[in-house]
Amino acid sequence: MNRSGWHVRAGAVVFAWLAALVAVAVGHRFLPMSGWLLIHLLALGAAGNAILIWSRHFTDALLRRAPDPTRTAEALVIAAFNAGAVTAVAGMLGRWWPIVLVGGAVVGVVALAHGAILLRQLRTALPSRFGVTVRYYVAATAFLAIGAGFGVAMAHSALPGRLHERFVIAHTVVNLFGWVGLTVLGTLVTLWPTMLRTRMAAGVEAAAGRGLPALLAALAVAAGGALTGSPPITAAGALGYLGAAGLVLWPHLDEIRRKRPGDFATLSVLAGVAWLIGSLAFAAVAPATAPTWPDAVAAAGYLTAPVLAGFLVQVLLGSLTYLTPVVMGGRAATMAAAVELERGAPWRLAVANAGLLLCVLPTPSLVRVAASMLVLVSYAAFLPLLVRAVWRAHRNRDTASVAGQPQAAPPGRRLGAAAAGFAVVVLAAAAGVAADPASVGIGTSPRLAVTATGHTTTASVRVEGMRFVPDTVEVAAGDRLLITLANTGTDQHDLVLSNGTRTGRLAPGETSVLDAGVIGSSLDGWCAVAGHRQMGMTFTVRVTGTPPPATDSKHGGHHDPAGGVVIPPAAIARSLGANPGPGFAPRDATAPPATADHRITLPVTEIEREVSPGISQRLWTFGGTAPGPTLRGKIGDVFEITLVNDGTTGHSIDFHAGALAPDEPMRTIQPGERLVYRFTATRAGIWLYHCSTMPMSLHIANGMFGAVIIDPPGLPRVDREYVVVQSEMYLGAPGGEADADKVAADRPDLVVFNGYARQYDHAPLTARVGERVRIWVLAAGPNRGTSFHVVGGQFDTVWSEGDYRLRMGAGGAQTLGLFAAQGGFVELAFGQPGRYPFVSHAMVDAERGAHGIIEVAGR
Repeated sequence: MNRSGWHVRAGAVVFAWLAALVAVAVGHRFLPMSGWLLIHLLALGAAGNAILIWSRHFTDALLRRAPDPTRTAEALVIAAFNAGAVTAVAGMLGRWWPIVLVGGAVVGVVALAHGAILLRQLRTALPSRFGVTVRYYVAATAFLAIGAGFGVAMAHSALPGRLHERFVIAHTVVNLFGWVGLTVLGTLVTLWPTMLRTRMAAGVEAAAGRGLPALLAALAVAAGGALTGSPPITAAGALGYLGAAGLVLWPHLDEIRRKRPGDFATLSVLAGVAWLIGSLAFAAVAPATAPTWPDAVAAAGYLTAPVLAGFLVQVLLGSLTYLTPVVMGGRAATMAAAVELERGAPWRLAVANAGLLLCVLPTPSLVRVAASMLVLVSYAAFLPLLVRAVWRAHRNRDTASVAGQPQAAPPGRRLGAAAAGFAVVVLAAAAGVAADPASVGIGTSPRLAVTATGHTTTASVRVEGMRFVPDTVEVAAGDRLLITLANTGTDQHDLVLSNGTRTGRLAPGETSVLDAGVIGSSLDGWCAVAGHRQMGMTFTVRVTGTPPPATDSKHGGHHDPAGGVVIPPAAIARSLGANPGPGFAPRDATAPPATADHRITLPVTEIEREVSPGISQRLWTFGGTAPGPTLRGKIGDVFEITLVNDGTTGHSIDFHAGALAPDEPMRTIQPGERLVYRFTATRAGIWLYHCSTMPMSLHIANGMFGAVIIDPPGLPRVDREYVVVQSEMYLGAPGGEADADKVAADRPDLVVFNGYARQYDHAPLTARVGERVRIWVLAAGPNRGTSFHVVGGQFDTVWSEGDYRLRMGAGGAQTLGLFAAQGGFVELAFGQPGRYPFVSHAMVDAERGAHGIIEVAGR
């Protein structure tokens, strides 16, 4: 197989992982574990394959060895690596730890085998000036094997939560900075001057040789600090790695001075290295603001975008942009491929880096969303360009060679394209601000002309529960007002004033100073975190020396700066009578069997989902569904649930099935954090679990609830068993979150079974004449109970809140009455075929959607 054919086939594997990465990025809101999946599709799949392919290529070239013409060994290594990677990913998605173990072991073994092959080639080859690069590759493969081991260990649900956090950081250190970082730094020794088409600077090889031991020592310190849970030691390792990387990269500055980067390949690699240096600098200084290990773990989350999207993606795309044309064969083919890969280069680079900058800075959430979409577009554009490049190279492989290099666009045109890229990012940021003007301080109350007194009034405000203390500040008209807000609560909070000034969102323990400007009239203030204002987090700036402005009688002076479109009652009524669309998939109401293993990971995700025909809401979910997954066990079973907050605000979890002090396991965790909730089931029941972060009513109403069934001893078998969880929905704007005002006023728009209005009218539950049917019922609320009734049926068995209310005999029951958060089950048999509605006999709730059908067939 010739060189061109081999690299096209091997490169197709990298292309496939990148394409999967783009697909997951587009649909990440609807996919489980999307954050984990994005990281591993990039770092393990795309980057891992690229390193295996090109490190072997460079080793052969630097040691002046002819590659095996059949490429059999290389193909086997790549095939085994991808089999292991796919297996590990599938095991994580399915939460099958033995599968993860197999996949991780294969990846680790392949890494060591690849390193052994490179080391053998180095030892058997003639002395080479650039053998140091191969040593970087060998060291990198060892770190991949170690990182795979950490990954397998931390995937095991028995790993304690605190130890899991340490393994996450150690896994990140050895994989990103060991496997990827060492490979990049070693490759740049020869690749960077080659890409610039200039002679190598003096001292490059010596610097690389001196830097490798320092890099290895720094990685060992950083990983050791992570495993021991020491932020200062981890930071010392990051600082050491930064210094060693600077030592290795310093001689290359001379090459840049002689030949400035001007094409996509060199600029992309340079930008990637800049993001790496910036990330290492942040990691080195983070302990100054994150003295405890949980703080350090939270701070590490800020490095995800700059390290992966800033460093790894840009180095990968820049390298492939240069290397792909080189191996196409023939000058004409090379030039044709290079021209294709250079298309839109200034625009793509400007959009990617400006967009990333907005993503990592404390910008409003809508601005970050818009910027991240643009970054994805700029990176995804590489894939069709790569396809065109290979196609053009193939077409031109027999064309006569033309001397020289591809003609670069004039500098003015390149600058214009870059400026256009920056303009697109600016416009996207402006659109985000326009959609949420209060996020950048655009006020919602008029500014009255007032003469400044030159005096400054200062005030200190803290958070207590769901209150600002104090909640009123007096200031003389014309004074400048400075408010120091200390978040002494347990959740994220901010302070927004109706003149548009605001603090950023503060994590627990953080402090910020709000400069409200010169005050000419009284102002309203509030916490803008969802639902906090409705829970009483309001604030007033009262001006003395001038009458306060009239208040809005409807809102009592509190003006919501983020008003949305209201779904009219007529639309809700039409929805309840309509049929779902073709994509409708009912929730399976079949009760799950009791299992022996109760080690479960519950990621908090935010998804937009239809809740009634034609009506969608953005739900906060446990495990991607609302209700969350139904868990089932027996008395004495131990449940260990790992809660992972992949949402955008603080969340928690409370299991009524466990009896333990709530302080630690039910604490609110912030985005990117996790906790382990462990309890032993000691009493039977169908128990509610829910988010207990305030306002609790809003979090439950927005989908954060589920059921745990603990079977009563001696529970008899039945023919069919169903679970029905009733809850209310307080509809916000289309595609938006629950309306906190409706929740506080207890004005539900829908009452639903298992998260969708009348879904079992459209997909009835089934039974046969004479079969015993058990229906578990849980009233999740947040505010309303249920009077569960099967029309045309009579219950001969009723079990509620831990005991039997009725057993088979002469008596019967017509409803199972439950208050909010209560549960039980009923049993019945049907004597005739037909369609039996089941409802909440609080009829207004049945008419709001708490309605379904059991379709009974003949024997």
